Parts: sequence; structure tokens; C-alpha cells
Amino acid sequence: MLLSAASGAADAFVFLCVGQVFAGVMTGNLVLLGASAAGAREEGVALRVVTALVSYGCGVAGAALVGERMWRRVPLMLLAEVVLLAVGAGLWAARAAASDADRLGLLVLMGLAMGVQGRVRATPTNYFTGTLTSLVGRLAAGARRDDDGWAAGRLAAVVAGAALAALTLRWWPAGGAMVAAASAVAALLVEASAGPGRAAAGPGKGKPRPDRGNPAGAA
Repeated sequence: MLLSAASGAADAFVFLCVGQVFAGVMTGNLVLLGASAAGAREEGVALRVVTALVSYGCGVAGAALVGERMWRRVPLMLLAEVVLLAVGAGLWAARAAASDADRLGLLVLMGLAMGVQGRVRATPTNYFTGTLTSLVGRLAAGARRDDDGWAAGRLAAVVAGAALAALTLRWWPAGGAMVAAASAVAALLVEASAGPGRAAAGPGKGKPRPDRGNPAGAA
């Protein structure tokens, strides 16, 4: 849930401050890319969208290649995410991302962090369409499960993270990127306190989640 909040905060910050793109919601970015290709978006959006897509992809690829070879890889991958988000938050707080080029660099950091996060656990924490589809489908079919509360909690957490980031930007603009970093730090502390047994499980090593991948197939 903490990582879901970090995802919501990162996407809200990037959308509001970097320029109408997302750090972790690649479906939205692909839609924006198509719209901008047809001339329906403001100038420069296509470049930002491509930057976000490539950065996210590099984060996923790096976590997949390096993370699988790490001992206690989950805490280390979370640490990498925390470092990326903290650097981005520091640059924003120091007003070092004033130009368009600087903001592209900030977008790279946030996109890399969200890509790494996408590989941390099998449970999705930065894309939620499948989670929402599976949850509503099960509830409509009367097939409620014991862990549906956690699915609803993740959906609430992403909304709360985005809202908190937006409120922080309103009240303390320099700290707008710190909400995502703080949430990731909290997630790292929780993971580290769980001990090496849980951390060794790593991404994809535990029981498959029904809301991962194709939501129609999951249903």
C-alpha cells in the first residue's frame, strides 16, 4: 500500500509539474503519444511521453536483469527506487529543474524509479486497471475473496498518494516530489523489518496474484 501511494504521488507530481505525462502509468502515456501524434496535444508532449516510456522501460529492464542476481534483492531494489526518487525530490526542492531539459532529466529519474518499482513484487503497485477490473468483477459475480480488502486498499492508497502530492504542491511547492520519496522510504523500512526470509522471495517467486497481467484472464 505504501508503494501504491508512492506511485500515485509520483504520477501526480510528474503530471502537474513536468508536463501532462505520467511516470508510471504507461497506458496513459501511450494514449497521450497517439493523441500528440495526431496533433491533439500541446507542443513537446510527444518528447516527454517518449522519455517517460523509455525511462520506465529501462527501469524495468535494469531491475529484471540486475535484481534477479542480487542477494536480498527486494530491499536493494527498493533502495534503488528510494535513491532515484530522493534525487528527484532534491533537485526539485533546490529549483534545479527550471528549464525543459532539466525537467526531462527529472522525468527520467521518476520513470526509472517507477520501472524498478514495477518489478519489486508480483502484486501490482503502479498500474491498477487490472486490480480494479478483477475486484469489481469478483464483487459483481459474488465471488468475494479474503484479500479483496487489500486490493481496495491499494486503490485507495494510490488516490491518497496523488491527493497528498497535489496538496503538498499547493502548500509547499518545493516539497512536491517528497511525498513519493517518503512513501518509498517507508516501504523500504517495512520490507527491511520483514527479515531475509520474505525478502528472498523476490518478484514473481510467491503465489501468483489473480490481478496480475490480463484482467480478463484473471476474471
